[in-house]
Amino acid sequence: MNHDQAQQRIDALTTQLEEHSHNYHVLASPTIADGEFDRLLEELVRLEGEWPDLVRPESPTQRVGGAPTSDFPTVAHATPMLSLDNSYSREDVVAFDARVHNGLDETATVEYVAELKIDGVALSLIYEDSRLVRAVTRGDGAQGDEVTNNARTIRSVPLRLREPGITCEVRGEVYMAREDFAALNRSQQEAGRPMFANPRNSTAGTLKLQNPQAVARRRLRCFTYWIDRAGFAYATHAARLESLRHLGFPVNPEWAHCPSLAEVFAFYGRCEAARDDLPYEVDGVVIKVDSLAQQEQLGFTAKSPRSAMAYKFRAEQVRSRLLEIRLQVGRTGTISPVAILEPVRVAGSTVQRATLHNADEIARKDIRVGDLVLLEKGGDVIPKVVGIVAAERPAGTEAFRFPDSCPVCDAALVSYADEVARRCVNPACQGQLKRRIEHFCGRNAMDIEGLGTAVVEQIVDRGLVHDIGDLYSLNAADFAELERLGEKSAGNLVDALTASRQRPFERVLFGIGILHVGATVARNLARSFLSIDRLAAATAEDLAEVDEIGPVIAQSVRDFFAAPATAPVLGKLRAAGLQLSRQAPEDAADDSTQATFFTGKTVVLTGSMSRYSREEAGAIVERLGGRTSSSVSRKTDLLIAGDKAGSKLTKAEALGVRVLGEEEFLLELGKLGIS
Repeated sequence: MNHDQAQQRIDALTTQLEEHSHNYHVLASPTIADGEFDRLLEELVRLEGEWPDLVRPESPTQRVGGAPTSDFPTVAHATPMLSLDNSYSREDVVAFDARVHNGLDETATVEYVAELKIDGVALSLIYEDSRLVRAVTRGDGAQGDEVTNNARTIRSVPLRLREPGITCEVRGEVYMAREDFAALNRSQQEAGRPMFANPRNSTAGTLKLQNPQAVARRRLRCFTYWIDRAGFAYATHAARLESLRHLGFPVNPEWAHCPSLAEVFAFYGRCEAARDDLPYEVDGVVIKVDSLAQQEQLGFTAKSPRSAMAYKFRAEQVRSRLLEIRLQVGRTGTISPVAILEPVRVAGSTVQRATLHNADEIARKDIRVGDLVLLEKGGDVIPKVVGIVAAERPAGTEAFRFPDSCPVCDAALVSYADEVARRCVNPACQGQLKRRIEHFCGRNAMDIEGLGTAVVEQIVDRGLVHDIGDLYSLNAADFAELERLGEKSAGNLVDALTASRQRPFERVLFGIGILHVGATVARNLARSFLSIDRLAAATAEDLAEVDEIGPVIAQSVRDFFAAPATAPVLGKLRAAGLQLSRQAPEDAADDSTQATFFTGKTVVLTGSMSRYSREEAGAIVERLGGRTSSSVSRKTDLLIAGDKAGSKLTKAEALGVRVLGEEEFLLELGKLGIS
């Protein structure tokens, strides 16, 4: 076989395999036996091995290989990937319909498209000249991670479109079928590895694996729902769906054109009744105005299109037997009761634990060990016990008695007059220590990657640490001796600890875990006192001068520094080189050497924004000379209000506080050259 003959045969095999793959993975209508498909693929692999210059990126052989990726570059989306407003309420859907009609001409006829809301991970696919060139996760909506090599392994994603010469962006939802998720968890269990909580989490984790071959083995799938095609205008969303199908993309067949809201509700009812019979997880229905011209006229809020919403299915409620009420100790000594249940599947995952809130809730609902309890996931996320089946209560059960002593250290519990919680106040309690270390290592504090619950449990139980300061005395050999940690993981933990030494003072202050001192209060304290030593010496009167510091927080700060255990811990942190002070504001590196719009202003941020998180926006305000606060008062100079601003916006308006929307905030930043 010469070069030309090889080229012709490779082209023929590629075309055949693409067609068979489309029939199998997109149309669910195979036209060839698996063995015959494998034979054709093996022939293509052999020919490409003999003629490597003929291998093309869109070849079917490129779905299962590729070198491991060490990182995922960040890519900005040409059009933001916005989230959707959502509700479980029929009344909210009616209100949405009313807003749509109010936003259009009085004579406008509104029709909708209703689609299943797949519980997966959003992905953007970029095609040039009909070939897949880039795949990017949703990320924060403005930018995401490029995962092209991993996306190529998804067999329902076409590597080459069925029509030539097309440049377009396509968006869809990547998911894992129920049967594939079950198989993945069986393999995890057999290998002695932790099982995944639900298909969505496993999908998100799989898309970020560094080895595309491992991604291919997990059999991800995709449904697409949006296309922006260069040089081509669509009139309706339904036309977009048809175009996607025509070009070879997988489109969920469960969608409906709905001339009125009545048809939307009918579609919702059918889907909710059938949700458990589907081969994949869904959590509601997406409702979209069909006319793209009307969509454009309705526009967007800061984070969502006004022309679409998600109508979520009601939280699934199941029954399970309560086997035990287990008490957990938090970092501040709070004792939290947790229900230990017979395993039960609810809202896409198997649940064995659920919150019981506190002693008063247990008593109010009369929850007893042995009861058949009603369980649901709040917002389909957090499992909680919502009641009992009184008629199914076994004979001989007894009312639960909350203990008087700590379940970990046996110290007496205390209850404060203004709290429902019961607390252990023993500073040497190991239960508190574990949670304090987890808090210290958390993302908003020292952000020590890899020091999660499993590692923390081991280093405390083995006596390697007795407080947060001891973390910095650990070395790679200490970590390597822990279960399920090898040399590489141990080295990574040491590197993460080293990197954390550069976290700014306010994050250290938040991380050490003073009662009632959250991230905002820690920032205010760090800005006012500049060092841990000045803060330790502050009087109650000094503390009262700081924004948002009332008598309770002031006393908590004084108690923390007065405790005998505090000074040794701070000494260890100081010796480890942590940042226990910050520069004075006049010496700090600002984004501007001159006064800015924000200089000297007390600023409150509320609601959600599409460009920045509130924490990021607050940091920018402070760099520009402003002061951030978490509550609105007469001292507030400016409220920056994102979407769903709520009560803070109402209070600001009542007090006459100036309000900036997100667009105005970004405009002010733009004047300073900040994008």
